[in-house]
Amino acid sequence: MESMGDVLHLLVILSLLETGKAKVGDFKAAGATAPGDIIIGGLFSIHEGVEDSPNISAPHVSQCVRFNTDGFTQALAMIHAVESANRSPVLTALGISLGYRIHDSCSDVTTALRPTTDCGGGVNTSNPSSPIMAVIGASSSEISISVARQFNLKLIPQISYASTAIILSDKNRFPAFLRTVSSDLYQTRAMVQLLSDSKWTWVGMITTDGDYGLSALDSFVSQATASGICVAFKEILPNSLTSPDGESAISQAAATLKLNPNVKVVVSFAKPTQMMYLYQKLRGAWSGLGERVWVASDSWSSSKEVLGEMDLPDIGNVVGFSFKRGNLAPFHHYLMNLININDVIGNNSFLKEFYSLPNRSENSGVLSPAEILLHNSFVFNVEMAVSAIAHAVTDICSKKDCKTPGTVQPWEVLGALKDSCFELEGKSYCFDKKGDINLGYDVTLWRSVRGVINVHDVVAEYHPLNNSFKTQTQTGRNDVVSVCSPSCEPGKFKKTAEGQHTCCYECINCTENHYSNNTDMDQCLSCDTKTEWSLEGSSGCTHKTLEFFSWQDGFAVVLLVLAALGIVLVLLVGALFLHHHQTPVVKAAGGPFSQLILLSLVGSFVSAVFFVGHPSSLQCKVRQVLFGLSFTLCVSCILVKSLKILLAFQLNPDLKDVLRRLYQPYAIICLCMALQVLTCTLWLVLQSPQEKATVFTTTVLAECDEGSQVAFGVMLGYIAVLALVCFSCAFKGRKLPQKYNEARFITFSMLLYLMSWVIFVPIYVTTSGKYLPAVEMVVILISNYGILSCHFFPKCYIILFKKDHNTKSAFLKNVYEYSRKGITDSSSVSETSFLCVMCTVNSISIYYGSRCSRIQTRYYLSY
Repeated sequence: MESMGDVLHLLVILSLLETGKAKVGDFKAAGATAPGDIIIGGLFSIHEGVEDSPNISAPHVSQCVRFNTDGFTQALAMIHAVESANRSPVLTALGISLGYRIHDSCSDVTTALRPTTDCGGGVNTSNPSSPIMAVIGASSSEISISVARQFNLKLIPQISYASTAIILSDKNRFPAFLRTVSSDLYQTRAMVQLLSDSKWTWVGMITTDGDYGLSALDSFVSQATASGICVAFKEILPNSLTSPDGESAISQAAATLKLNPNVKVVVSFAKPTQMMYLYQKLRGAWSGLGERVWVASDSWSSSKEVLGEMDLPDIGNVVGFSFKRGNLAPFHHYLMNLININDVIGNNSFLKEFYSLPNRSENSGVLSPAEILLHNSFVFNVEMAVSAIAHAVTDICSKKDCKTPGTVQPWEVLGALKDSCFELEGKSYCFDKKGDINLGYDVTLWRSVRGVINVHDVVAEYHPLNNSFKTQTQTGRNDVVSVCSPSCEPGKFKKTAEGQHTCCYECINCTENHYSNNTDMDQCLSCDTKTEWSLEGSSGCTHKTLEFFSWQDGFAVVLLVLAALGIVLVLLVGALFLHHHQTPVVKAAGGPFSQLILLSLVGSFVSAVFFVGHPSSLQCKVRQVLFGLSFTLCVSCILVKSLKILLAFQLNPDLKDVLRRLYQPYAIICLCMALQVLTCTLWLVLQSPQEKATVFTTTVLAECDEGSQVAFGVMLGYIAVLALVCFSCAFKGRKLPQKYNEARFITFSMLLYLMSWVIFVPIYVTTSGKYLPAVEMVVILISNYGILSCHFFPKCYIILFKKDHNTKSAFLKNVYEYSRKGITDSSSVSETSFLCVMCTVNSISIYYGSRCSRIQTRYYLSY
């Protein structure tokens, strides 16, 4: 098996390097190589570093030290993938094969740059070796960045299986660089999303120096800040811990962790060795170490060696982000075959060193494939890189003869890699426009079972397209709280002091009429003070109580009952008067005018109903205008009756004739009504009453704005003037026959009206609130009931219970007796030769001549 021999060749060389019997230059010259038509370069960290050379005076090659199992496994994965590709039907049909030359970077940039001089494009007759068409590696972003600049000169495609620095996605600077892993932009985004989902807002950051660590730091901090997560501290560890400041940096990081005990979550992009030294420094120095959650990047999320002799509970929980792992069964089988051949090697020093690793199983003399795979999470990424190159070579060689040296150039392979997709294990993969293959991440949770650490327990998967997790099991401790300040409950807001982190704040109560309805709000929201209110420290707004003189109010119910009763009484009185319209009492009450008065009282009672309920603009207009016109009609009719009484007491015959001609009852009523109609019309047109909402602290008062207060006053004042005229005229006729005397009732009703409205004005002006309409409503009812009681109830009493008084004979007898008493009374008779007294009781006029031989009595009906 030629390929297996190549593996053994690699093992032997690595073993010689490890025992000091070979140098890097020898490895470069001999190489871990296999011939082929297309040569692929490999750059792996088979050693963890180079020996210190403090006094360098001339160029020299540093010695590689500390065997790296992960790097060795990745190199084996490349060899296995190349062999698998050579056996594929496509390459076999084309008659071409892939070869390789693998170099050890020794985890050192300078050492990694030396083999790049072995890469060339074109035919070099002086060098029998074929030029390298593509390179797989390196693992470290710092090394990949350095060698990528060299490969850019001839556009040799470089596919990294582990370098995740964000800068490598810049195709202007690294046009030939590709990778089968995601950029750290997505890893930091995934970490920030995990922190947000877990409500961890106060975190620490530990990273390594160099392009990888610093770019990850910048990306994480910017995304964390945008998500409201604060980075309490940032510790940057030097790449080489053997440098003079290496130990002091670890000590400084440990001291920072101790000084921030409330930072329960630490995000780390450090190297495994750095984390190992940090844990050793923290061990036993602080009892709170085990309370933390460590969010591990892909650089050490699978390296349980960082624990050393510690157990997982000693450091806390480790949540790791690792790349997707494909089917490793073929590689497992490959390692098993490799183990069988190990018997040929015998006591190989390289294998002895591997067997002596402290964390491998105690099975003597056996190279466990499972053990190797557990130490490595990049095998699948290496296989993807080889498959991509194989697919690109297939596309090129299907169009030209690749057997002839120089016919294929590296930039052709680069173009084929960018323009096509490849398949692996039945799935298709493509490089995006930045040269990355973004498959997302597996989120692992380290577990310890009886001292055995499992670092590959996948608890969730991160999907970069929608920035979300698909959780399989619990991803850490739910009781871990990592915040600078406790959450501000609803009703409070966060107040951050100047210069502090936004995650460190005080919780301040919202002021009145402000609220916060969620936790950790930066400011309180304002209530709509027109309709809402809130107390200090409120989590929501309370709708202001809408107040008005409602139908359910007890006082309103009483007034409405009185208004309804008044309407019923008016209708009953009207029906009674209509039935007895020919009787002297009804005629004495005004005859047809009594029906107009009763009709106006119905309108006045109805207007009182409009003072109850939620006011509308129409309701505000109707209630005042309806009352004004109704009561004006009522008082106008009473005025006609009062003027007739005044006419009766006018003793001057000439003036009496003039007044009698001017006395036109309907014309007087129409004129009085016209003036009030004009007032109300101007009021409605110019500045009419309308609905108004008066806002108070916790209530909103719905009321009527009367519009023009002048018009309102004129309307009421006009009625008061008419009432005063009625009162004056009726006061003079108060001594008329008692049984049929209208003057007394007019006097009393008008006096009651005037007194109630005089009292109403100051109360109305000084009162506010929902009961203000009730004040006017009460005055209206008093006025209505005053007229109803004084003008109609006594008449109804006579009609119903004193029927013998409701006859013409009884009426004339009463007038006669009153007139006779007045004539015989010397105090009431003047020296005038003729005394004429006209006793006008609405419908009957009687003339007396004091010196006549007889009394002439004339009856006439005036209506």
